[in-house]
Amino acid sequence: MGYLNPVLQFGVGNFCRRAREVGISGVILPDLPMDEYLKEYKSIFEKHNMKSIFLITPQTSEKRIRMIDEHSDGFIYMVSSASTTGTKQGMSDESEKYFKRIHKMNLKNPLMIGFGISDKKSFEKVCEYASGAIIGSAFIKHLESGGEAGKFILPFTN
Repeated sequence: MGYLNPVLQFGVGNFCRRAREVGISGVILPDLPMDEYLKEYKSIFEKHNMKSIFLITPQTSEKRIRMIDEHSDGFIYMVSSASTTGTKQGMSDESEKYFKRIHKMNLKNPLMIGFGISDKKSFEKVCEYASGAIIGSAFIKHLESGGEAGKFILPFTN
């Protein structure tokens, strides 16, 4: 996950090639506009077998969600709420309504929900509506506190 400007500075083709060389298969560039991706960069990403992951939020229109679904071939990152990652605890009723609405759309791409997944309970809740959850901030906090990766993942997800 990063921003478009450093990718442009490095060169999109160079970035995709180098990313694949080190084992990266997909990127999240939140500031990459969909129309620009389709017009300028999708063919480069495809040439390097690099997935571009797009985000949706509770405010994203159905039309845009369907467009993202049509032009994606990895997963759709479903931002759980309009908050900053790592700051929210638990799921609100509003978030659950959003999850249900998107789940009913029967999109072709898997959904991964992120933001606010801070413990096993919130992980299990979002997995009722998606293929999985993104636990980035919780994982980083665990590592920063001196924890080991293996001792975090299994208890969190099983």
